Amino acid sequence: MVAIARKSGGANPLDSLRQKVAMPYLLLLPGMLWLIIFFLSPILTLVSTSTKVPGMGIGEFVQEYRWANYWDAITAMQTQFIRTFFYAIIATLLALAISYPLAYAIAFKSGRWKNVLLVLVVAPFFCSFILRTIAWRQILAQDGIVFKTLEFLHLISPDTRLTSSAFAVVTGLAYNFLPFMTLPLYASLERIDPRTMEASGDLYANGITTFRKVTLPLSMPGVVAGTLLTFIPAAGDFVNAQILGNPSTTMIGNVINAQYLQTTNYPLAATLSFILMIAILIIVLVYIRKSGTDELV
Repeated sequence: MVAIARKSGGANPLDSLRQKVAMPYLLLLPGMLWLIIFFLSPILTLVSTSTKVPGMGIGEFVQEYRWANYWDAITAMQTQFIRTFFYAIIATLLALAISYPLAYAIAFKSGRWKNVLLVLVVAPFFCSFILRTIAWRQILAQDGIVFKTLEFLHLISPDTRLTSSAFAVVTGLAYNFLPFMTLPLYASLERIDPRTMEASGDLYANGITTFRKVTLPLSMPGVVAGTLLTFIPAAGDFVNAQILGNPSTTMIGNVINAQYLQTTNYPLAATLSFILMIAILIIVLVYIRKSGTDELV
């Protein structure tokens, strides 16, 4: 029958099946090549650089596959690592506390102003990241509106400094990555059917119970996505600590930047970069496993 089909000019069913099987792999090929060239290759180069040792000349490094570089880097920079993740977690929680009411209001209370409010959320992205961070130095300055307001409410003394502090760094991190938290939350809340909340009210649940039992569980995919999109760049950031902080608020990103561009200690910089990446990956995997979205609704 196959021979008759070939003689009559008909398509071979086996060839058609092979094409259908191969098509997904062909579609994945450009993306896989992109990942190999621009992700896997740099990672391998980073690992290779991290195991080098100083050579005889200035700025010369020899490949010795010294894996003890990782332990040396961790012990030498453990304070900066702890500070980095502490700042990132606090900034993420602060961004969540600000973004959830904002996203809720946009999703359910904004009416015809919804699109305008969404544009205002992403409007800071129209300005340079550096300029936005520098602006916070003026906002938190002694003559800025934040300082004057807190002083008027007797929450701080006139001698308190908000700039060049951990408070300024965390505030800058939360502000700069706020849209990354707000947009996933809005997308998750906007998909909730309002009738589910109405049904909760019909079952004599008050507003707090409705939020705790209905709204929050249904919006958890947005919470998980928003916290990840905020925590990951916050942990790797160094601009906010550089502009808004001081030597006692140095994050690991500042150390990596200094080792690459100033000290030119490439093995140490590569080691710290790889440790930071692995640490973030482990935290993300544990977080997703503990608060994944599969069993939230």
